[in-house]
Amino acid sequence: MALHETFSLGVDPELGLQAEVAALNAQFEDATAQEILRAAIRHQFAGDIAMVSSFGADSAVLLHMVSQIDPSTPVLFGDTVKLFPATLLYRDDLIEKLGLSDVRTFKPSKEDLADRDPAGMLWMSDTDACCHIRKVVPLERILSGFDAWISGRKRFQSASRANLEYFEVDEGRVKVNPLADWSAAEILDYAKTHDLPTHPLVAQGYPSIGCMPCTDKVAPGEDPRSGRWRGQDKTECGIHWPTHGKEVDGSGI
Repeated sequence: MALHETFSLGVDPELGLQAEVAALNAQFEDATAQEILRAAIRHQFAGDIAMVSSFGADSAVLLHMVSQIDPSTPVLFGDTVKLFPATLLYRDDLIEKLGLSDVRTFKPSKEDLADRDPAGMLWMSDTDACCHIRKVVPLERILSGFDAWISGRKRFQSASRANLEYFEVDEGRVKVNPLADWSAAEILDYAKTHDLPTHPLVAQGYPSIGCMPCTDKVAPGEDPRSGRWRGQDKTECGIHWPTHGKEVDGSGI
């Protein structure tokens, strides 16, 4: 598909977000990740879009792409207060190396922690509820000022992501998944080509990195995400559920 410098589709707002997303997916069906990002950041959602990043195992690739298009793009980073110290150091290293000028770190509210997890041990009894107050609720609050956000999810990561589109509707916003069709090999090749630093825990056997209590090492041959919530029937923290985990406590966000 030939792409042009003018990307805005001028979708009639009365058609709703579903129609807008359908049009965008058709428009960018054969586009590269960089073309999708450039269109979203500079044109379609200019001034109203943020990237959400965990600064995890393969986050550097998408962060690098965004920095090449506009390093002032807001990048939202959720500090659950349960992260590996190495993740916080990696965040700071990438911010400096990539020249990211608007990284916003958000945390769970003191009120929510005092009410739901005063001892800091909720993860032991209810990981869904823990993720909800430490990730889902804080993210929804900080996203309130944006019409769209960028995610680094990829189809190969899990069965629940196998049919991921480049654009989707999420809680009244458009979510952009520019790396949806990328393979693990392509991620590694891009990182090597651009000399991007790797998360220090990857070399220690952590190919997918979340909070310390719920992230385990992965043995050779295991699914890369098998170390997340090991032993549980859980594959997502909740920020990518269509309901944003509302069923956990009925918070309505």
